[in-house]
Amino acid sequence: MEIDPYLINPKKDISLKGKYKLSWTEDSLFMGNNHSEDITTSGSSHLGSSFSDSKKTFFFLLFIVFCFSFILGRGFFLQILMGNNYRAQAEGNRQKVIPIQSERGLVFDRNNFQLTQNVANFSLTVVPKDLPKDKKELNNVIEKLISITGQDKQDVQNTIEKYKNYRQDSIIIAEDIPYETTLKIQIASLDLPGINIQFGSKRLYILDSSKNINISTSTVDFLHPEDEQNYTNNTLAHILGYVGKLSPTELETYYRKGYLPSDSIGKTGVEKKYENYLRGIYGEKRVEVNAQGREQQVLAEKDPTSGSNLILSIDNNMQIQLEEIISKKLQELKKERASAVVMDPRNGEILALVSYPGFDNNDFSGGISQTKYSEYLNNENRPLFNRSISGSFPSGSVIKPAISSAALQENIITANTIFLSTGGLRVQQWFFPDWQVGGHGLTNVRKSLALSVNTFYYYIGGGYGDFAGMGVDTINEYLKKFGFGKVLGIDLPAESSGFLPTPQWKQRTKKEPWYIGDTYNYSIGQGDFLTTPLQIADMTASVANGGTVYQPHIVKQIINPETNERTEITPKILSENFIDKANLETIRLGMKDCVAYGSCAGLKNLPFSSAGKTGTAQWSQNKDTHAWFTSFAPFENPEIVVTVLVEEGGEGGIAAEPIANEFYKWWADYKNK
Repeated sequence: MEIDPYLINPKKDISLKGKYKLSWTEDSLFMGNNHSEDITTSGSSHLGSSFSDSKKTFFFLLFIVFCFSFILGRGFFLQILMGNNYRAQAEGNRQKVIPIQSERGLVFDRNNFQLTQNVANFSLTVVPKDLPKDKKELNNVIEKLISITGQDKQDVQNTIEKYKNYRQDSIIIAEDIPYETTLKIQIASLDLPGINIQFGSKRLYILDSSKNINISTSTVDFLHPEDEQNYTNNTLAHILGYVGKLSPTELETYYRKGYLPSDSIGKTGVEKKYENYLRGIYGEKRVEVNAQGREQQVLAEKDPTSGSNLILSIDNNMQIQLEEIISKKLQELKKERASAVVMDPRNGEILALVSYPGFDNNDFSGGISQTKYSEYLNNENRPLFNRSISGSFPSGSVIKPAISSAALQENIITANTIFLSTGGLRVQQWFFPDWQVGGHGLTNVRKSLALSVNTFYYYIGGGYGDFAGMGVDTINEYLKKFGFGKVLGIDLPAESSGFLPTPQWKQRTKKEPWYIGDTYNYSIGQGDFLTTPLQIADMTASVANGGTVYQPHIVKQIINPETNERTEITPKILSENFIDKANLETIRLGMKDCVAYGSCAGLKNLPFSSAGKTGTAQWSQNKDTHAWFTSFAPFENPEIVVTVLVEEGGEGGIAAEPIANEFYKWWADYKNK
């Protein structure tokens, strides 16, 4: 075997490629099995180099510095800049803030009889962020859930999908869960991540007056769900309204105000108008949860503040009595729809407000079925419609006190001005009749109100021959002061403004000029003029009280549940002193004459003096006229205004006046108790 000379010659220079040399040598090498030899070296032997050049070293060190800088920078970002945020997220995974629903404020009538109540109930909720992310696992949870509750799977899936963006919030997917079902869900909760039972309350409305309790007592039983009845003519429902779940559109608005996807909100009536007072302030409970979102322990708790209680100006006894009288009269007339307003002319308080037919607002508590809701919507009598404040109708002759007041104030006539009624007025080929064939003879303003003489109003409204009437613009000016053609501002939603026609409107919409006949019709409450029963009642109240138009209101007091402090709703004046007292007294006497010898004679036998005005309004060529009656009593010091409208009832003196007459008889005894 050959031996490499470089290995056996220690003095031979062993050169390695590269620029770096190592100053060490091997002492010995073993060669073969038996042969060994000491090898000594002198000088240095060059074994190799670690790097080819200085650039590689520089880039390597730069890479190391970059890596350390990135790690340090990322650590600074996560720990310092984003530390609070990630700490909050971590706490959010460990802790959960659960809102505690506040008790909704109660509603009482003016005599402190309770009209609403809150009853405990259980709701099935889902928290989107706690649901399984895997679709298969989520489907298993839903399958287990519906096997317990019997719900429709598609409904549950649709609800989860609809509110998926509200990940932290509890979404109600079923209300009024039976207690037995609640227990089953609680037992199965380990297999139902994201599914919870929420304890809350349900709004109910007391339908039976015998169940009413006084605010100062607590011995009378509440109305419970099992006591509910099919009470379709509950006209108080239009006043109270009802609460319902937030719609997706409402949620977009109210979520920013602190409402939750599972919250209810006032939809109609005082429930809607006074939502801010009734809702109260929610409390909260901070709890520690496990990985499945289940509560482990309570860390902190803040109690909720109950909503304020409302005392209405409504007298529930009056409401019930007026409703019963209307119901009986409609059955007698074989009619279906009517409305009535009872008002205190001294301050604008509404004592009773009937819109017939009514509905059971308990049907909406906790969510109404589609079948039941369709029944209401498809009912041609529109029971959900509050016709007393939202319905717009031609007024017929009940507008005449306002028209004659304006004519007196404008000096178009005096209390002694007389026109001859011979049955109507003829203008070219058109004839504008009185209701009585042959007319009423010589007529002054008092007689025009007592007997509702149309000819008198044709003269003062549009003029005739050499006599100049007020004209449409002046009529509109005064009717606006009486509150027509605009909302009065009652504290209920959906009030209608009615309508005051003008020549400009007619030209724009009908492409026709305004004729003298339009003014004649307007002067007797016909044509395109529209009003609400509430507006007629408020106009009558202003005549009764000497010329002050009050804003009608339903709520009388707001009570703070914590301090029991009462906030009075003070009367608000909309207009006053636009008709002289002397002129109004002439109108009042004319309305008194209506009772004494005119079309309001049914009120003549009451135990107190009264004043009134009938009206018959044509609105269709094929259907019966609307029957109106408006009145106040006692005449000397008015305490009450009663306005009645029977839709398609025929003549006001036959259909509407008897309702007011019957109510006044009852009120005579009631107010002395």
